[in-house]
Amino acid sequence: MNHPSLSWTDSDCPVATDFDDPYFTGGLGEVRHVFLAGNGLPARMCDGFAVAELGFGTGLNLLALAQVYEGAGILRFTSFEAYPMRAEDMARALAPFGLPQTEALVAQWADATGPVREISLQGVEARIHIGDARETLAAWDGRADAWFLDGFAPARNPELWGEDLMQEVARHTAAGGTVATYTAAGHVRRALEAGGFVITRAAGYGRKKHMTIGRMPE
Repeated sequence: MNHPSLSWTDSDCPVATDFDDPYFTGGLGEVRHVFLAGNGLPARMCDGFAVAELGFGTGLNLLALAQVYEGAGILRFTSFEAYPMRAEDMARALAPFGLPQTEALVAQWADATGPVREISLQGVEARIHIGDARETLAAWDGRADAWFLDGFAPARNPELWGEDLMQEVARHTAAGGTVATYTAAGHVRRALEAGGFVITRAAGYGRKKHMTIGRMPE
């Protein structure tokens, strides 16, 4: 199992040493701004609504999504992660946020094995595909209503932002589905546009001037 090699900042933020990139920059506020608001959530969420994600990381996005879902029924959450974090590191990284269901996530993560890890939280059923997203996403038979593109920075982790993978994201998006990411890199925007998304550059979070959102025509 390829667990990430980590160092930690003074504020207990994990840093992936292989990519020299922190897992968080704006923390929970950035998650809510980029991935939730960027996809028009929670307003669009309903029973059976499907969210997909590149880069599971600490699971913060999953917890933030679960926190705002108050509808009846179940959300479907699918994530693709090449370097699954150890449960004890996940617990340490998530502790500062104090989000509901953190303990449930960490406990289930500690027990999960195999190429697809299943996590059940109140209101959300999650499946995390372990392995290179360029292979696991291509093999996935689902489609998402909303995408969180949350890999490490394109300059440090280019394989998670290549045109071929963005084409797979587009192929696995429902009509009217959306995508959001913190990056405003031109090659990422162009790759998403090539896949069929109508792309908009939006205001970023904190010191980040811009981010990217998009919608797949119906």
